[in-house]
Amino acid sequence: MTRSKLSYWIKIILELGKVRISLPVALSACTGYVLQTGLFGTDALVLMAGVFLMSCCSGAINHIQEYKTDALMPRTKNRPLPSGKISMKAAILIAGSFFAYGAFILIANFPFIVFLISLLTLLSYNAIYTPLKKVTAFAVVPGSLVGALPPYIGWVAGGGQIMDEQIFWVALFFFIGQIPHFWLLLLMFGNQYELAGFPSLHDIFNDNQIKRLSFTWILATIASALIVSMKVLQGSTTQFFLLIYIFYVLFSLTAGILIKKDIQARSSFLKLNFLYLFMMIMLIVDSLFRT
Repeated sequence: MTRSKLSYWIKIILELGKVRISLPVALSACTGYVLQTGLFGTDALVLMAGVFLMSCCSGAINHIQEYKTDALMPRTKNRPLPSGKISMKAAILIAGSFFAYGAFILIANFPFIVFLISLLTLLSYNAIYTPLKKVTAFAVVPGSLVGALPPYIGWVAGGGQIMDEQIFWVALFFFIGQIPHFWLLLLMFGNQYELAGFPSLHDIFNDNQIKRLSFTWILATIASALIVSMKVLQGSTTQFFLLIYIFYVLFSLTAGILIKKDIQARSSFLKLNFLYLFMMIMLIVDSLFRT
């Protein structure tokens, strides 16, 4: 196989595994692990590899599940399956390989419950959220388990208890944050979802109502971020930096609503995404410096 051909297939495989989503999922699991253990070493990297591959499997399965509707949307019609860059048989083989390697890594190196929670995360996306998208525009609410479970994977891998208050608040932040994340996407690409025949919030609400609902959930996300900063970071230097960004997001988005009488979907989406990333980094850094 030539280098260009190898590069082509690597690109296809990474796209099939939704790497841009799978990497943050792996980092989220790492956040739970470091939060529990205060360590970032080989075990953390092994955990990230296993969770990353399981997430890639989930992404590949999603490509398989939605290749027909993907072909109807300009945003997704060039994905590997609807564009014909890869066959269905090859996609299934790649998804199975992702699962086999990911499951092996997790089962071989961590308690079995770590694999079970990872499997539950996959099922919540592929067996709950994805089918429900065809039924209701509110599928994102139960589907938000996808964001809440990865921190638990890392927490349990590090020996933590599922009912611990610290990890509950962290998971709640990521659970709530999934909802405005989706609704802001709807504001940006809602017409494409309608082209594909998905039930849309536009069938129930107008744009202004969706914007107000999105802003309400953004406020809930900010409130949960404040709870994490108070309950988990507790007066550390990292808490100070996190609070600065939280209040920046709060005031900038609120000012936009008051002055422009509108919510800028793309900029709000980017600010929220950075809040999720910044939260993970701050929790990891704080946990490492505390030990």
